[in-house]
Amino acid sequence: FLYFPETHGISFRIQVSVKELLDKDVLLKLLFHLPVNYPSTLPDISVNSDQLTRAQCMDVKEKLLEQAKKHLSEPMVHDLILWVQQHLKGVIKQSATVCNEKTTLSKETEDGIWLLLLRLDHMRAKAKYVKTVEKWASDLRLTGRLMFMGKIILILLQGDRSSIKEYLILQKTSKVDVDSSGKKCKEKMMTVLCETEVQSQHKRFQTFEVKEYSTPEDLQKEFETAGLTTLFSEFVPPLLK
Repeated sequence: FLYFPETHGISFRIQVSVKELLDKDVLLKLLFHLPVNYPSTLPDISVNSDQLTRAQCMDVKEKLLEQAKKHLSEPMVHDLILWVQQHLKGVIKQSATVCNEKTTLSKETEDGIWLLLLRLDHMRAKAKYVKTVEKWASDLRLTGRLMFMGKIILILLQGDRSSIKEYLILQKTSKVDVDSSGKKCKEKMMTVLCETEVQSQHKRFQTFEVKEYSTPEDLQKEFETAGLTTLFSEFVPPLLK
């Protein structure tokens, strides 16, 4: 569809099916936003696909923007769509091999590793909600803990900054839970307690795990083991009252 908000340029979605990628068709959903002074300004592009991970979608988007720069000042959307149909296979293959090296090197030096501490008010559809959080953490290569203690629910994440931002968007915009009548609903009662760059005294979590703690002391130990004693004492005790 097309819509024309005045002065904001034009936005439109295009679905592209790419054949024979990993022996199946891949449906890419591309959203282009053309600013008012397009094509002398690059379009904003977002890439989604149910068959690709978030990280792969980000790789495709980066490559499309690289291509767009080559076409600056000439209409380019059609060329970009043709390009992605021809080159998607290569981008995905490359992203599979590059992802391990790239995330550990360039991403970390460029943006540093960030830490995010979230509080959720409740989970009605707990099993489904937990699965969703685990999937996002794995797709975005984030490590940390989903922590339950009594009524307190905390999510502690570590990873590169763009993935942490991406996670926050997913957490706010996806239908992750159900409301009191059982309808799917978005998370409206989430608090970002802390978002900060990981310091040298913080230990890195190697995995993402879901854990239940029976006492505040057990929860505190988890933070202490990760070198996050100050984080705990600053944000968690007020929640225990």
